[in-house]
Amino acid sequence: MGIKILQQSKGQRQKAQAYIFFAKAADLGNLKAMEKMADALLFGNFGMQNITAAIQLYELLAKEGSYKAQNALGFLSSYGIGMEYNQAKALIYYTFGSAGGSMMSQMILGYRYLSGINVLQNCEVALYHYKKVADYIADKLEKSEGIPVEKVRLTERPENLSSNSEILDWDIYQYYKFLAERGDVQIQKALYYFLKAAKAGSANAMAFIGKMYLEGNDAAPQNNATAFKYFSMAANKGNAIGLHGLGLLYFYGKGVPVNYGEALKYFQKAAEKGWPNAQFQLGFMYYSGSGVWKDYKLAFKYFYLASQSGQPLAIYYLAEMYATGAGVLRSCRTAVEKRLKLLKKRRCIQWHFSCGIELPFKDIHLARRLYDMAAQTSPDAHMPVFFALVKLETMHLLRDILFFNQFTMRWKWIKLDDTLGQYWDLFAIGLIVAMLIYLLRNRYG
Repeated sequence: MGIKILQQSKGQRQKAQAYIFFAKAADLGNLKAMEKMADALLFGNFGMQNITAAIQLYELLAKEGSYKAQNALGFLSSYGIGMEYNQAKALIYYTFGSAGGSMMSQMILGYRYLSGINVLQNCEVALYHYKKVADYIADKLEKSEGIPVEKVRLTERPENLSSNSEILDWDIYQYYKFLAERGDVQIQKALYYFLKAAKAGSANAMAFIGKMYLEGNDAAPQNNATAFKYFSMAANKGNAIGLHGLGLLYFYGKGVPVNYGEALKYFQKAAEKGWPNAQFQLGFMYYSGSGVWKDYKLAFKYFYLASQSGQPLAIYYLAEMYATGAGVLRSCRTAVEKRLKLLKKRRCIQWHFSCGIELPFKDIHLARRLYDMAAQTSPDAHMPVFFALVKLETMHLLRDILFFNQFTMRWKWIKLDDTLGQYWDLFAIGLIVAMLIYLLRNRYG
């Protein structure tokens, strides 16, 4: 109940109500609810921050085998937040977390072994941990063919619907697909606009309608025959997405008998037009020997072409080829780099944090501790740390003021941070100089 409310909530009040349900479920011993409550206590959701209570809850969950709790305790131990700073314990927590199935723990261990942080540097062990995460993501991607790899305009200039030129692109298709998965009725609007654009002659719209029927949703129930019809209409206009769609139908035998020859033909036509998903499919056919002789050189060629447009599965299989030495000179480092590229493409904030790219949240207390550690490490860091702390405390104060002032809550405090960004130090220096001038004038003026 709480998770459903949290997913559908738009306001703070609804989210707070969800956490009330989590608290009740946690009291009854529900592990998932206890994990939610521990996270809320750690990150201070809705003014509930209590790091000590969060740690107690995580320790209780860890004894019950919660890999999320193991991962959280590893993180807290590694930074000394609310508990003793102990990298050895952190490593143990992360190891148990990864064994329990925590992708974040796998990423952290991969990064530690790659960089030699509190462990002996070992590329092969790092590759092993990154492979676990990459396999998990690739499995999800292979179950969903609709991967947004580049923007595609639904209506090109010669196909204007009206003077307003109703433009829909690949991102909008994905957005409506996401709404459909959540049960949102707006998927009906997507089909309406696609049908309208298709009627006006848009090949992309025809292809998107084909994808909707291929995947199935409330507005367009799964129907291979209808998908074939619209893909064919788009393909007849030379549309790459339509050609690729027909290739998929023949490759997987959806609504038509499996025919690798036809699939290969359509994939090649779509790939020649630069469609990355088709380039990936060609690479996969040659990599797996599906309907063609295995040819790792051709597989590498098409995977590489698709990867240049950011096709995630192509990046995944390139990493596999470098990891195993299939068709290329084996390179552990290159395989790791490819897998990291795949994880970055998926834009998972938590995993970005784990591989040392960025933090998963803005935590004032953690930031203060890290700045203190930097100042203690080198005397040269004192001045930069001072200005960083000025920024941190100013933003913290502004956030508190805006949070408690209902009238000004609509002014998003984060926008100020985005506006000043890297110039905060100059702003702070200017402010200090202005204050000094003012004080000197008052004294000697």
